[in-house]
Amino acid sequence: MLLSFIICTGLVALISWLKTRRTRLKTVNDYFLSNRSLGFVLVGSSIFLTNLSSNLLIGENESVYINNMSVMAWGMTSILAMLVVSEFLLPVYLRIGAITTPDFLEHRFDAVTKRIVSIVFLASYAINLIPTILYGGALAMNGIFHVSERTGWDSTTTSCVLIVIIGITGSLYSILGGLRAMSISDTLLGLGMMTGCLLISYYGFKYLGHGNLLSGVKVILHQKKEHLNAIGSVTDAVPFGTIFTGMLLMNLYYWGMEQFIVQQALASKNLKECQKGIALACVGKLLSPLILNLPGLIAVHMYPHLDNTREVFPRLISDILPAVFQGFMASIVLGAVFSTFNAGLNSSGTLFIMNIYKPWFDKAGKQKSDEQLVRGSKIFQVLLTLMGCCIAPFIILFKGGFYTYIQMLSGFFSVPIFSVLLVGLLTRRVPPVAAKIGLAFFILTYAGVILIFHPPMHYLHVLAILFVVTIGIMLLIGRLFPLKVPYQPEKHPVVDIQPWRYRHLVSALLITLMVLAFVLFSPLGIAGG
Repeated sequence: MLLSFIICTGLVALISWLKTRRTRLKTVNDYFLSNRSLGFVLVGSSIFLTNLSSNLLIGENESVYINNMSVMAWGMTSILAMLVVSEFLLPVYLRIGAITTPDFLEHRFDAVTKRIVSIVFLASYAINLIPTILYGGALAMNGIFHVSERTGWDSTTTSCVLIVIIGITGSLYSILGGLRAMSISDTLLGLGMMTGCLLISYYGFKYLGHGNLLSGVKVILHQKKEHLNAIGSVTDAVPFGTIFTGMLLMNLYYWGMEQFIVQQALASKNLKECQKGIALACVGKLLSPLILNLPGLIAVHMYPHLDNTREVFPRLISDILPAVFQGFMASIVLGAVFSTFNAGLNSSGTLFIMNIYKPWFDKAGKQKSDEQLVRGSKIFQVLLTLMGCCIAPFIILFKGGFYTYIQMLSGFFSVPIFSVLLVGLLTRRVPPVAAKIGLAFFILTYAGVILIFHPPMHYLHVLAILFVVTIGIMLLIGRLFPLKVPYQPEKHPVVDIQPWRYRHLVSALLITLMVLAFVLFSPLGIAGG
């Protein structure tokens, strides 16, 4: 197992190095955006793998094991959100030549709003994104390689050691390779991930069927069918009604504003390649239940009781796959960890350098060269890695399910930023002060409601209510204190912004398949009877 792990991991690193060894990373555009040269395959693979982290592998399979397939809604509704972003938001970013997503907020409101949002982004990455990636990666590696059992360490010590190892290794890849190296490795890992889906399905069904593949499929389809239902009730982790409230808002934010996701799209050659890449990523989301949810379904039948449900995915990999494929899957899982971790580090460096560090020195009359900016980004990424390694071990104290922890904490940062973005896109006279008040009101109110009052309703519904109230406050301020001169959109495109001609046809097909996926995993489909 260890040999196949080393070979697969080393092969991905070697190919990425060979493809990028002659690439010079001296300019900001080279390091952060791969000189805006990515085709749709690299764009789609990067977006898909950046999202498909160990957090999802651990968290979604845990949720299926505890509840049912309702957690699938996060991935399926992402398809609709991605297509909306592809049609309406990305053309705006490319039209103004944006490097970071808050760049639009500077055009629409002012530089202070851009800076505040950038700080909120960085706080989110430091507190939530980076630590949860490291923690999820440590859980996965420990579950597959049984590190704690082999060493005799307790789970906390094992997690801390693995967190540090993953953090150091992953940061070196991001800091030395830049975005292009990450995109190439993501493409290779995407192919490996699809292969892994087939392996888990094949061996999982054979295990349940005592050597017979079809018998294993029948076990899944006819026993414990309540776990097959994706239409979540009010008692589930993801009630179906939340799809139309807070989940939709968080997905629109995630795919349209989250820097570490959107940065992959901003590196595309043109809008056409960008939109094709997002469509490719949507295809990946349609197939992702094979790796994000099916292992959890298989585990329901294999393990009647688990003390630590976060071990569902890695334990299953260890128990059903032959040793050579365990090493292969371990390399894919670690690659998924590095993919999201590296994207988070690279985008954090982009936000800090371009939106905080550079403007501060420019204002002081001490302009920095591109080489100095790239060097500053690398130093910042090292510091962020160290902070993430310190925070990650404390996630074990949260008892509400790993994936629920991630999404609930994300609400502090995601929906308020999306609220400001939406008002900026749809209005012309709302002033900058409205954006600042909206951000402060949402974050402070959400923190108070969730941490102090503990409302009986689902946190996604709370997010939706606060979203409506925040929008109302901003519009009211715009009505009382409108801009004297309405905002006029600017155009500074650095790539061709001609859209993909087949995007509407492909979007209709993808949305139809998304709906059919819900029908399949419902009382009308295989969960019925």
